Amino acid sequence: MDSKADPSEEAQGLRLVRAFLSLPPDKRAEVIAFVEDLVRANARPEEGREISPT
Repeated sequence: MDSKADPSEEAQGLRLVRAFLSLPPDKRAEVIAFVEDLVRANARPEEGREISPT
């Protein structure tokens, strides 16, 4: 991690990862799908290029 990161931000990130890992596999899949949808909705492709689904 970035050594200059705010300790409270780092702690929040670790709490989020821990919460994600504590979810059952089906709920993790829902979270991943939701985040992927958000990324696609907010992505701005470079001019002349399309976003390839991954």
